[in-house]
Amino acid sequence: MNSEVSILEIKCPNCRSKDVGKIGVNQYYCWNCFIEMTLSEGLINTHQVEEDGSLSSLDDLFEENDRRFGM
Repeated sequence: MNSEVSILEIKCPNCRSKDVGKIGVNQYYCWNCFIEMTLSEGLINTHQVEEDGSLSSLDDLFEENDRRFGM
């Protein structure tokens, strides 16, 4: 079974936009609200990119249900 996720299936949990691009293996970027997302075990983990390039988790801003990836 192929575990690859179609980019068309991902919706940003922050702004609900489908304007999401793939930037790496299981890594995505919302071009609408500029957050980075990783997909792991059916959950979307959200991150803010800081000025120095590091990532800060935004997961505590969302309910787990809102971060759950469902096909």
